[in-house]
Amino acid sequence: MTASTFLLGLFAAAIVIIPASVAGTAEQLISSAAEQRQGRVIDVQEGRGPESVVWVVQLSDLHFSVHNPERALDFINIIGPVLRMINPSLVLITGDLTDGKSKDLLTMKQDEIEWLEYKSAMEDVVKRSGLDKNIFYDLRGNHDSFGVPVVGGSFDFFSNYSINGQLKRTGRVNSVTLETAKYKHLFVGLDTTMPIGLRGPTNLFGHPTDELLAELDSQLSQWDSQPGKPVIKIPFGHFPLSFSALSQSQRSLEDIFLKHSVSAYLCGHLHTRFGKNLKRHHQKLVQLNMHHLPSDSSINCSFGATQPNEFWEWEMGDWRRSRAMRIVAIDRGHVSYIDLDFKVGLRKTIVMPTFPLDSRFMLTSSSRRKYECQHMVPSSFETVRALVFSASPILSVVVRIYDSKPGTFDMVMETEMTKISGESSRAEFYAAPWNYRAFEDPSPDRYWLQIEAIDAMQRSTVSEMRAFSIDGITAQTSWTWKEFYVMGFQWSELYYPILWSRFVRGIPWVLLELCRLPVVWSGILGYVIYLIVCPWFLGQVFVHNEKKVYMTYMGWAVESFNQQGKHEYIGVPDVMVLVLPHLVFVVLPTIFVTGGFVAERSIYREHVLSLSGKKEDDDCSQKIRTSKWYGQRWIRKVLLVVALAIYWKHFKVN
Repeated sequence: MTASTFLLGLFAAAIVIIPASVAGTAEQLISSAAEQRQGRVIDVQEGRGPESVVWVVQLSDLHFSVHNPERALDFINIIGPVLRMINPSLVLITGDLTDGKSKDLLTMKQDEIEWLEYKSAMEDVVKRSGLDKNIFYDLRGNHDSFGVPVVGGSFDFFSNYSINGQLKRTGRVNSVTLETAKYKHLFVGLDTTMPIGLRGPTNLFGHPTDELLAELDSQLSQWDSQPGKPVIKIPFGHFPLSFSALSQSQRSLEDIFLKHSVSAYLCGHLHTRFGKNLKRHHQKLVQLNMHHLPSDSSINCSFGATQPNEFWEWEMGDWRRSRAMRIVAIDRGHVSYIDLDFKVGLRKTIVMPTFPLDSRFMLTSSSRRKYECQHMVPSSFETVRALVFSASPILSVVVRIYDSKPGTFDMVMETEMTKISGESSRAEFYAAPWNYRAFEDPSPDRYWLQIEAIDAMQRSTVSEMRAFSIDGITAQTSWTWKEFYVMGFQWSELYYPILWSRFVRGIPWVLLELCRLPVVWSGILGYVIYLIVCPWFLGQVFVHNEKKVYMTYMGWAVESFNQQGKHEYIGVPDVMVLVLPHLVFVVLPTIFVTGGFVAERSIYREHVLSLSGKKEDDDCSQKIRTSKWYGQRWIRKVLLVVALAIYWKHFKVN
């Protein structure tokens, strides 16, 4: 069983841009040490406007594969030209750069050919886009560490072929700051893959260490002591928080993100097979709903009032099948995104509204307070704004607002937007004045926004309809059962409760029922003891390593790389993708079927004995029916078929 089947699933190394100087000088060494501590800073103001907004691109789960060369080919042909059109300040690639799987999907290990393909594709994309290679940040995913025993070793191809590896960003945490006239926008990338990369599927979770969390905390707070410009903080990584384990001291990424009230956490990993609404609002307050709706009475406008600790988690789709790409924009502190797919090819025009925000997936509980207390710059409310990226000149941009209260979408506003950025801008930024107070309403999804752009070829491009709430009230949305399955649970904390509940509720009951059958009872008891104290699986967990290691329900016993001869259990809760399916689909059914065979044997024996003592005048029809049923032993045959199915499942799992 694969992970997807079961779930359906240290220091920042960055370089500040400075004028070139003679290599090897003492000044360079001192500067490099300072850059390692603070992270890289990019000024996005001078001649690159508009100064009030910045935008970045996120890509994830590329899964370049020697068996699917079209993934890399499409990436080159689509992403290169699109990046040239969008011209972002950063390009973030959040993990699973290569696939690391055999054609039959049974063997998972690093393939250097795939990494060479990734390196070549990225060089081509950088060239076609015309962007500086230094603005690309790529991260490891779990696929990028399949079978890698140690980071920096001979099978750690990420260190050699990734952009971060080539630029010597060797730390687990890397930060970069985009600075404008009025804001700092801090992006922090984090690599939480396992330090010892096991083969899949027991390599499914992120494993942040205490050291990584301390470095992440430090990087997110690097501008806190400096007064002046507000700081917008956006971390990015591969694993969603529901698939991130706790550290040794039981701390989590969520703890750090809440402490700093980051605006959003960008991640991947889950693809689109579980749904497109993999978005979650996190808040420190204990709540049952995924969205928090503050009441008017809870708003405190006094100076120094406590701000809620909260952030959004935005998982994005994959390039592998969905050809997905995301644009994230920050407009005067307002953070928004659009998700695009290129399954049908290139887009000539992209329209991205930046204000007002989508009330379903972008507002926070503090948005209401900011609006009521007028903590935001008033000008940020006075216009509707949008970024327009186009390969052709834009002739007109029109904003339309619809009222859904009548039960249909009635257009209540239509106005032309004006371009407010200069010719030297990296994109065209449009705005239209409006009476925003006219759209105040207690319903967060009454009013809907759509923007249309028409280019010189008379082609029309419209943005997706999005609900907005000028009041800052967050709309409630619901997950599908698959979305809830992967985003609504903290899977790392459920492993042992699920494991022991299966033992406590299932196996003792069977043992109690079979206590009158000593041979079967002792056999099952011995099997249970074996499951608790002995290995479940034996296999190779590293690339090109002949030595096999074993796994119990507590993890893989692997020779320590620090102390020779010492063993440690690693890969928890990742082993749950093997242990729980084996327990639920193999162990428990085997015990029940065994009990069924024993019961059928006893019933058949009693049936034969009863027939031998019957008189000729007994009910013949009843005798024929029971004789036919038990004489041909259909129950036993059915149990045999079930046993064969369990055997096949056991074979597939292993």
